[in-house]
Amino acid sequence: MHDILPQDQPWWDKVRKETREVVDFYNYLRIDTPILEPVNLFERSLGAGTEIVEKQMFVLKDRSGDGFIMRPEGTASVARAYLQHGLSHLGQPLKLYYEGPMFRYERPQAGRQREFHQIGFEILGGESDAIHETQVILPIFRLLEGLKLKQLTIRVNTIGCKNCRPTYVQKLKAYYRSRLKNTCKDCQRRYQFNPLRLLDCKELECQEIKKSAPSILDSICSTCHRHFKEVLEYLEEVKLPYQLDPYLVRGLDYYNRTVFEIFSDFHTPDGQKLDFALAGGGRYDYLFDVLVGKPLPAIGGTIGVERVIEAMKAANINVLPRSRAKVFLMHMGVQAKKRSLVLLEEFREANILVAESLGKDSLNAQMRSADKAGVALALIFGQKEVFEDSIIIRDMKTGAQETVPLKKIVNEIKKRI
Repeated sequence: MHDILPQDQPWWDKVRKETREVVDFYNYLRIDTPILEPVNLFERSLGAGTEIVEKQMFVLKDRSGDGFIMRPEGTASVARAYLQHGLSHLGQPLKLYYEGPMFRYERPQAGRQREFHQIGFEILGGESDAIHETQVILPIFRLLEGLKLKQLTIRVNTIGCKNCRPTYVQKLKAYYRSRLKNTCKDCQRRYQFNPLRLLDCKELECQEIKKSAPSILDSICSTCHRHFKEVLEYLEEVKLPYQLDPYLVRGLDYYNRTVFEIFSDFHTPDGQKLDFALAGGGRYDYLFDVLVGKPLPAIGGTIGVERVIEAMKAANINVLPRSRAKVFLMHMGVQAKKRSLVLLEEFREANILVAESLGKDSLNAQMRSADKAGVALALIFGQKEVFEDSIIIRDMKTGAQETVPLKKIVNEIKKRI
């Protein structure tokens, strides 16, 4: 887990600002769910054989012995809130978005530590219409574009439904059966409990074996084929760049049909390629079947904030720092110190940023603070100025000083900055 230090905040501010603009345009409503959720919510929704449930959940117990989990992802929490609060009474389908920390006990890697942040887009309810895939992918893609990330590509696949997927899984297991001894230990376990995850392994030897594995596109039923064809047609309609990836899967049990990930093909100045997904998601009609015994059309996608910021930095994307004060208020004496509080409020009402060090009484110490702040002007407010209702303006570059009536100082500063 990590701190987000002041020097990194402009990157986070930029992501939050672009997110707000995108969700407002595409009519997504914000939802915030608790960091702690019941353990069984994720055991049921993610699947007992998934690596998140088996290895990566932070589980806590309260004094009564009840178990809680620090949420490892946001979709199950949104689904729980949708059911618990009867959000089906709102206009359907319902577009929701969230942003916040997630927690997984996994080996820290590029852009992913044990606490990481996601921005999620979910469309729940309504019909199982293929256009909803594009209505999730499009705002995510536009958000990444708005952050000036280039050479973005959507990798997309279908993993079928309950009717056609079992046939493919059998073909996949048959292919891997004679090759299992050459795979990693995790894949040998996946073979038994979650065969689709064999295609998601990042180990080099396993990726070589995957290259000749059967394609799920040869096994999907006519209904899934028609749905996937419509998804691709909608993506083409809005000219989103995509690549078919028949080996793309998502690691959670609740996914069905469309799955996607968004990558940047950008290379850093030293030639390194950013080979991690910036975003991903898919359709999860079966999640509600697991939770309440009745399927509900739903699709979602998430952006990994740390990964996006890492990509922005690698691409040398300029992020304007927070607005900095151009004026520094210095005081001398008790009365000037008290009156400075009132004066600062007047600048606030005029929307003028003013820095200060009211806790320092030494003028030299305040001057050093003003130098560090890099301001253009300093205001010197002493006992004499308090009695005369005036203040001194000092040009920090030339050292020139001028005394101005206190009642005119706000307008005078407006003219000079």
